[in-house]
Amino acid sequence: MVATSSRLPDLAPRDSWPPDLAIFVVEGGESSETWKMMQEEREMGERKRGRWKSRLGDSGGHREQAVLFLGGVASAPDRIDLVSSRRGVGGHPPHRSRLLPFEASSRERLHPPSPMLLKSKFKLATAIGIVLSMLSLLVHLFLANYSAGGMTKYSLHMDDVLPFGPRPRPRRLWGPLSTLDHLHPYAKPRKTYHAPDYHTGFIYAKIYGGFEKIQSSICDLVAVARLLNATLVIPEIQATTRAKGISSKFKSFSYLYDEDHFISALSNDVAIVRGLPKELREARKKIKFPTVSPKNSATPEYYVADVLPKLSKSKVIGIIVNGGKCLQSILPASLEEFQRLRCRVAFHALKFRPEIRALGNQIVNRLRASGHPYLAYHPGLLRDTLAFHGCAELFQDIHTELIQYRRNQMIKRGTVKEQLSIDSVSRKINGSCPLMPEEVGLLLQALGYPSTTIIYLAGSETFGGQRILIPLRAMYANLVDRTSVCSQRELSDLVGPEAPLASDLPHPPPPKSEKALIEEWKKAGPRPRPMPPPPARPFYSHEKVGWYGWIGENDTEPDPAPIEFRRQAHRLLWDALDYFVSVEADAFFPGFHNDGSVWPDYSSLIMGHRLYQTPSGITYRPDRRTIVELFENISDHRYHPPRNWTLAARQHLNNSARVEGIVTSAMLSKPVSFLAHPLPECSCRTLKSPGVQSMKDSHGRLLFGGEEECPDWMARSSAMASSKNNEPQNEDYEGDLPEDDSSQDTHQETDRSDMNKSSDQDEEMDPDD
Repeated sequence: MVATSSRLPDLAPRDSWPPDLAIFVVEGGESSETWKMMQEEREMGERKRGRWKSRLGDSGGHREQAVLFLGGVASAPDRIDLVSSRRGVGGHPPHRSRLLPFEASSRERLHPPSPMLLKSKFKLATAIGIVLSMLSLLVHLFLANYSAGGMTKYSLHMDDVLPFGPRPRPRRLWGPLSTLDHLHPYAKPRKTYHAPDYHTGFIYAKIYGGFEKIQSSICDLVAVARLLNATLVIPEIQATTRAKGISSKFKSFSYLYDEDHFISALSNDVAIVRGLPKELREARKKIKFPTVSPKNSATPEYYVADVLPKLSKSKVIGIIVNGGKCLQSILPASLEEFQRLRCRVAFHALKFRPEIRALGNQIVNRLRASGHPYLAYHPGLLRDTLAFHGCAELFQDIHTELIQYRRNQMIKRGTVKEQLSIDSVSRKINGSCPLMPEEVGLLLQALGYPSTTIIYLAGSETFGGQRILIPLRAMYANLVDRTSVCSQRELSDLVGPEAPLASDLPHPPPPKSEKALIEEWKKAGPRPRPMPPPPARPFYSHEKVGWYGWIGENDTEPDPAPIEFRRQAHRLLWDALDYFVSVEADAFFPGFHNDGSVWPDYSSLIMGHRLYQTPSGITYRPDRRTIVELFENISDHRYHPPRNWTLAARQHLNNSARVEGIVTSAMLSKPVSFLAHPLPECSCRTLKSPGVQSMKDSHGRLLFGGEEECPDWMARSSAMASSKNNEPQNEDYEGDLPEDDSSQDTHQETDRSDMNKSSDQDEEMDPDD
């Protein structure tokens, strides 16, 4: 029998042998003999390590080979194959050799793993790791694309959904109001209206201000163009023309509105073109045409007597609109058709561009996806509004300083005629300051809206940020805005591709030359010199974003940076998007309307549009003076009001949504903006309408009632719609609930329930905290 080995290991010198060295003797055949390995040290210098060789010997005619292993040697043999010869010995069949007993650790050293096998396993593990890494990277990329592609949605809290069937929808909370069912939108002209018989020229206009001023100004410009029988050039929205690097897909007017629809919808009333003819355009660049800047209360006589002669002479005139209006709100009875023209412009011709309408419809569908209605709420907390009315003391710290700084600017420009410091509490009692979000939440609770009501926060600016919304969010967890129901990609697609702008962060000073440093050292003064002050900390991006970034550095507000002009253009888009969602809402609650200024406000435009489009919808018009008096009575226990307070607040708000509130609000809003109350000029009533008493203002002008009868086709369609809503299978609405009844999810308005309020809620909503 012959024992073979693939290769012999390298052995260390004798002195370095470990104590657990073992000699393994290979046995075979009929006799066994121990073969000892002898060590022969080679001369120093041949190699660094000595190699032991095995000796072969004969015993009984059999040659066997013994192999000596040294434990712990790094160069272990790849394979040890100790087998007998194939022919056998002495006629005996071939068999495997056996090992003498030895320790388990020695057995492991006898059969170490093959390096090739180790290399194969290592390659396999490396390949598996690479594949898993690639899969992980692909999953992360997919999730990032998935979340940015509009698939992530805000999770609404609907813990109290009824177990069987749809949730009841009380008519008292969500409408429609039966007292206003007879009103329908109807702004088509009833008769021909006067205009000059000849074409007088072209009118181009520049509009400054926010969304509400743009919306109102365009309606006035169309009416003026019709009054003067002039061709109107598409108005220029300065908030978009001043913004650098915004999307080139949308220019000025088309940034918000659909130009083609605007031109075609008014083709029977006013001739509208996209721009001046080429020869007139060159003359405009050379400022050869006159311009006028009319007041907010400009009368039709002003345009006929002053503007028309200039237009007839120069054939082109420019109108600059700063205050949101260029024509008085209430026109004489002979110009009633011009009021309907305003309605056609605001509610039909001024259609947002398709991208805004598409995203607005998506938001509405997502808010109603759970089968529940939603309420839109506009806080009205704008810095300019708060500064104009002197409401700085309602805020704290930096916000008060910012409001006062803006008020000081208004005083210098002559916009505000009062003093800088004013008692904000007295203004609040007078109803000149907005309702705070905390107060709105308590009023909604008094009305009976459950804590799971979906509230959409409208408006591009809420002065005070998320901090001021904390009490309202604690009462209504489903307080959402466009950023909650839309992904970042959807909002960026609405903005369109934009060119990058330089950052407005402070840049470090340029490095000084060695010569300049030496000169500074020579002029530094006597030695020893004090240590220089430590370098100022860097300014982070979140500290510089917005109009409040300068307050910690300077006493004066810096000029707007290019990025700020771009943000102003973006705010127009957000306001337009929220306007669309608020008009389509099931209910609307304004935080500030009829502010007493001469400017049209955002909430009033929404309320006027809702009054025109869906008169029977729930639109609250709270009297802030009355609301403040109600809260004064429960200043010590706002979150646990008595039953009589809840009933009083509920009665006031319910009346504000009905005819009484419409008339009261119209007395204040219509003289400022006709679009805030387009009745009765732009509506009609059905034949079977209940007897409604006409109501007039102090000047004898109709505010409600006196509407003309609707055409037969409109009456028939409204009758079919009402009969469909009255079918028994329609369970969307319930009958009117008693005035002292509350929703199932609201707090019980009794003294007993007040005592049983949870202590957790008391701690969370403690007004003295």
